[in-house]
Amino acid sequence: MKKLLVLVGILLFMPQVQAAQLPNVQIDLRDYHVITIPQGTFIPVMNTQEISTQTCSEGYKVKFIATNDLYMHDTNIVPKDTEFYGYIEKINAPVIGTNAAMKIKISKMVYSDGFEIPVKGYLYTSNNNIFGGGISEPAKYIGMAQRQQRVKRTTIQLRPSGERKMGTHTIIPTGSNEIIMLTAPAEITHTVTN
Repeated sequence: MKKLLVLVGILLFMPQVQAAQLPNVQIDLRDYHVITIPQGTFIPVMNTQEISTQTCSEGYKVKFIATNDLYMHDTNIVPKDTEFYGYIEKINAPVIGTNAAMKIKISKMVYSDGFEIPVKGYLYTSNNNIFGGGISEPAKYIGMAQRQQRVKRTTIQLRPSGERKMGTHTIIPTGSNEIIMLTAPAEITHTVTN
């Protein structure tokens, strides 16, 4: 019983003794300013590998490299050669009458020193960020007689029929210059200095 009382006494007073022995240490936190890149910002990039609806599938990882420095408030927030990573979000296969299409989502950027910042964006096109998806070539042309009044003769004019060929695959070639459009603000807490 004595041993039990001694053990309980030690356990009760031990945390107070340990707390009294620890020094009050304050850690100096790094002072930084967050720079917010607004939604809708365009970032010029270059494609590093061929991206094709024929050889790639949804979820295929893609990489782009910034071709210019992007400054905000006299600070280089996206230096040239910053890498952007993403994936193919959606692929539509070619069908009769329509070419293949794809949509590429960008999810992070990596500075030259390896620091990663999450971003939300898409590879930009004027067609709602969709590459391809246009109408395929006509399958045949129909000749129509056109009477010309001035020369008083008839010529044959070809017009496309309603039938369309099988659509073709869409390709973004290696080294092509593209644009990333941010769809949400990006918070930059890290910059690279030379």
